[in-house]
Amino acid sequence: MLLEPADLDRLRTALTAAGFTADGVATRLGPAATADAARHDFRAALRATGSGDPLDTLIRVFICGVTEPEPAVTRALSPLPLPAARAAGLLVLEGGGLRAGVDLEPYGDWWVLSDLPAQPGRQLPADHVLGVGGASTTLSAATVRTKIGSALDLGTGCGVQALHLSTHADAVTATDLSPRALRFAATTAALNGLSWELLQGDMLAPVADRSFDLVVSNPPFVVGPGTATHVYRDSGRAGDGVCAELAAAAPTLLNPGGTLQFLANWVHVKDEHWEDRVAGWFAGTGMDVWAIQREVSDPLDYVRLWLADASEKHDAHRAAQWLDWFAEHGVEAIGFGLITARHSGKADPAVVCEDLRQQVQPPLGDRVAEWFTRRDWLDARTADDLLAARYRTAPGLQLRQDATMGEDGWAVDRQYLTLPQGLRWTEEIDPLILALVSGSTATLPLHDQLTLLATAHDAPAADLTEALLPVLDHLVERGILLPTPTPTP
Repeated sequence: MLLEPADLDRLRTALTAAGFTADGVATRLGPAATADAARHDFRAALRATGSGDPLDTLIRVFICGVTEPEPAVTRALSPLPLPAARAAGLLVLEGGGLRAGVDLEPYGDWWVLSDLPAQPGRQLPADHVLGVGGASTTLSAATVRTKIGSALDLGTGCGVQALHLSTHADAVTATDLSPRALRFAATTAALNGLSWELLQGDMLAPVADRSFDLVVSNPPFVVGPGTATHVYRDSGRAGDGVCAELAAAAPTLLNPGGTLQFLANWVHVKDEHWEDRVAGWFAGTGMDVWAIQREVSDPLDYVRLWLADASEKHDAHRAAQWLDWFAEHGVEAIGFGLITARHSGKADPAVVCEDLRQQVQPPLGDRVAEWFTRRDWLDARTADDLLAARYRTAPGLQLRQDATMGEDGWAVDRQYLTLPQGLRWTEEIDPLILALVSGSTATLPLHDQLTLLATAHDAPAADLTEALLPVLDHLVERGILLPTPTPTP
């Protein structure tokens, strides 16, 4: 840890007494200045914190990143002795005052310690430890939060995911390749009064022959030739191999009924569907899988992004090598998304890979749980069971139309069903599917609905049933049609 246990207790006392919490900071700054500070615009925050009281000083030092006079910092951190704070690297002398040496961030009901974020012109060291960022908050929001016995945060960094796991897991294990990251994670845990099992090692090595109820990971997923310059982003595996490795380990890593959730990058290779590639990672594992692609980047933008991420100096030669590797391996784009795999024990597990670019109703973790619940309901039923069930439309389901004005008035070109809540899917449909959905009022079994549709369209009932059962599966999976009674996670 960065501080001795007694000094961590003193630091916690100081932060609590000053009100240096997420709510305390937001109250002191107000909504506008808080929002600006989240975008690293600290002008309003600095104007609002000139009193010199402990909270103002802590905001200026650890959020705004400015240097404050030593007497003010000493008062703000009391009863933690200033020499102990400096020895631990929390503070650094600069220009006759003190500035932050690490990132100490109020996060929800916790505090998180990590290295200071990247600064223009200052390249991050190889063992840099990231703080709370976009990827970590994406994963935490997407994690299914049910009460569990054991949880693993694989590649914990400063411990963000482990903090969240502590709210619903009896025991938390966190691993990382970087000893420096584990030191930050240990400090984060102790400062928040938590106890985690912390293990050092590469990927799965520290937990070989162990299994868990829930595994989450924000792995070093950056895709490239396998060059490792920064431990937080580079795995040393070529291509998207680190994500394939994690996927293949799911059967041994998870207890029966357990869940693996991780952020991933994958390559889009010429003449190959990305869905087939990601599904192939789980071939033979017996996992139920839902992989959702949230973004896609072309190789040039991807290389620029990650070189800039570590504030690396422009290196045309290295960028060229990276891009050449993509070209040599037929990589046309790189996808980013979330993969959830569950050890369901089904003989015929569901593996679904699809684009989910729209904004969903938060938190995404609830939407993931609902998706698996609907999928379980479908997989547990035969065709006769599905025909005997009654269905209703999702609350608020909307019908939208594109139409063109002609000589005889408006002619409908396309029709769409739109979910205003949940996963917020938009589905283009034809008149037959619209009739199926419109008749789903939970009053008739599906079999009787299809009989009426067959009569109305002068079509054989058996043919209509064969054509519409896969459609029903899709609409229920997406939450557009719901069986009655609705299954709950």
